[in-house]
Amino acid sequence: MRVRTLREVNRRLLACRLCPRLVEWREKVAREKVRRYADEIYWGRPIPGFGDPRARLLLVGLAPAAHGGNRTGRMFTGDESGNWLFRALHTSGFANQPHSTGREDGLCLEDCYVTATLRCAPPGNKPLRQEILQCRAYLLEEVALLRRIRVVVGLGRVGFDAALGAYRQMGKIQYRRRPPFVHGGVYGLNGLLFLSSFHPSQQNTFTGKLTEQMFDRVFRIARRELNAL
Repeated sequence: MRVRTLREVNRRLLACRLCPRLVEWREKVAREKVRRYADEIYWGRPIPGFGDPRARLLLVGLAPAAHGGNRTGRMFTGDESGNWLFRALHTSGFANQPHSTGREDGLCLEDCYVTATLRCAPPGNKPLRQEILQCRAYLLEEVALLRRIRVVVGLGRVGFDAALGAYRQMGKIQYRRRPPFVHGGVYGLNGLLFLSSFHPSQQNTFTGKLTEQMFDRVFRIARRELNAL
């Protein structure tokens, strides 16, 4: 089936039950919750990408957090990773506010689209290879429809590899040797700029492996590149 709009992609995604392990986990978390969110109704379904359909900047992350996106229904919303990401996007002029708490919080992305490798929260934040492959079709459809993208940021090794793989599979880039994942990596491929960044997970931010200055630099590069076009 040929998909013509991002809305169609997201409508199909919301009904997806291809990965039994992920379906069981996301729904279990949504039922049992955690104490601090006990009074909230969890989303408990696959999480669509979101942002500006005419974006020139694409962000590809790993997967929704069990009590973040799986609760709120929006990628990078309602957890510490999102706090880091939207602050950085706001600082660089890609978001109208530096925080995101839920789907109706007024957040708007400008010239930026956010998506992920996997659309369901995986147990322990560790997806299986087969689950990544099952979910790739949605990313490929987004890449095909987001025709104005010029800069792609891979958040974490999994997100970076997924972004490269999707663009290569779609025939939009070629390379003999896969660009290595390092924080702050900058790679020009067939007229597109790929940036690699540590993921703003608590494992990285609480330990100091990723600082605000390091993270902001990635988006300053993206902004500079887009301003030069």
